Amino acid sequence: MRKIFNTLQLSAMTAAVVMALPTLVHASDQSDTKGFVDGSSLNLLNRNVFWNQTGGGGHTRDWSQALMATFSSGFTQGTVGVGVDAFADLALRIDGSTDRAGGPTIPTDNDGDPKHGIAKGGGDVKFQVSNTQLKVGDLQPNAPVFATADNYLMPQTASGFLITSHEWAGLNLEAGHFTSGTGTTTAAHSGNIMASYAKVDTPSASYAGAKYQFSKEFTASLYGAHLEDVWNQYYLNLNLVHPFSDNQALAVDFNLYRTLDDGDAKAGTINTTATSLSAAYTLGAHTFTLAGQKINGDEPFDYVGFGDNDAAGRYGNSISLADSVQYSDFNGPNERSFQLRYDLDMTSYGVPGLGFMARHIRGYGIDGTHVDSSSAYVNFYGADDSEHETDAEVKYAVQSGPAKNLTFHLREAWHDGDASTGGKLIQTRLITEYPLNIF
Repeated sequence: MRKIFNTLQLSAMTAAVVMALPTLVHASDQSDTKGFVDGSSLNLLNRNVFWNQTGGGGHTRDWSQALMATFSSGFTQGTVGVGVDAFADLALRIDGSTDRAGGPTIPTDNDGDPKHGIAKGGGDVKFQVSNTQLKVGDLQPNAPVFATADNYLMPQTASGFLITSHEWAGLNLEAGHFTSGTGTTTAAHSGNIMASYAKVDTPSASYAGAKYQFSKEFTASLYGAHLEDVWNQYYLNLNLVHPFSDNQALAVDFNLYRTLDDGDAKAGTINTTATSLSAAYTLGAHTFTLAGQKINGDEPFDYVGFGDNDAAGRYGNSISLADSVQYSDFNGPNERSFQLRYDLDMTSYGVPGLGFMARHIRGYGIDGTHVDSSSAYVNFYGADDSEHETDAEVKYAVQSGPAKNLTFHLREAWHDGDASTGGKLIQTRLITEYPLNIF
C-alpha cells in the first residue's frame, strides 16, 4: 500500500512540474511578477486572546498577547523566479496562574508554571515557474488531510516542502512532504508530527491532492496522505452552491475520509470511514444549516497534530467534517451526530461587520469497546457514550477609520457528555486582532 501511495504522490508532483512547461510562453504568475523587492510585503498582526475553560476535569485560564510579523518577498524575474518568506512571532502572558495553566495558548515549564512568553521564527525559500511554486522551509499547509492550525494565539508550522500548481483553468494541484513541526505552544522546529488523538508520532508525512472547479456552482477535491508507520488517509469533497436569486442560495457540502493503518501501525489497527453532509440555505442576512456526520469503525477518526504529543495545542486543522466544532470533533468510534446552525449577517440591517452564530450538535452511539487491545485508542471510549454541544459567536470588524480591520470574536461553547467525550465544560474565547500593513 505504501509503495502504491508513494508512486501516486510522486506522479502528482511530477505532473505539477511537467504541466508548467508547455505554458511558459503564456501569461502566468511568473511572467507578471514585479520582482524580488517591488513584490515584497511586510505585515504585522496583533492578536490578543482571553481563554477560560471550566469543567472537563480541570480549569484553565489565561490572557495573552501576540505580535506576529510576516515578510514575503516577490519573485525574481526570469524563467525561474526565486524568493523568500520569513516570520517572527512573540507571545507574552498578561495574566495566568499555576493552578489555571495548561491551556493551548501559553506553554508551561517543567514545574507546571505558565511561562512568561514564547517566541519563534522561521522562513522558507520559494521558486516559481509559470503558475507552479515550490516552497522549502517552515510552512503552514492547509490541505484537508494535512493542515496546520491557527486557532489560538500563535499558529502551528510544518517543516518540509510544498508544491502548488494551477496551470490549467479550474484545476489546483498540490503535494508536500514534511518531517517536523511546531505546535501552538512550542517553538522548536524539531517538534513532532503525530496522530493527534493517538499521540503517536511519525518520522515523516506526505500528501498530494487536487481540486477542480467543474462550473461556477460545483467543485470537487480528492486528496491522499501518508503518515509513515501510522496511516494512509484519503479524502473526497463535493461542494455545490446554487443561487436562486441575488439574496437566496443553497450550499451543499459532502466530505468523506477513509483511514487505514500503515507499516508498523504505531497507533494499532485503523479501519475508519468518516462522512458528513451539510446543507445551508441563505435568505438575505440569514443562513440556516442542517448537517449530519457518521464515523464507521471501531477507532475514532483521527487527524494530524504538531509539536509536543501531550500539549493541549497539538491538534491540527486537517478535519473537514461538518460537526467538528469549537470543542468537540464528534469523531468517536461509530459515533453519529447531527447539527442545527443559524448565522446572521447584520450588514443588511445597517451594521456592516457585525455577525452572530449559534449551533447545537448532538452525538450518540459511540462504541469503543471493540478496539484491538494493542491499539493506541484502547480504553478511550465506552459502549454507548454520547455528547452534545451548543456554541455561540459574536464577531465584529471595524469598517473604516484608523481602526479599520480591527476585529473582535467572542466564542462560547457549552459541552456535556460522557467522560470519554470531555464531560461537562464551558469554554470561552475572546479574540481581538489588528492587522497592520507595513509595506
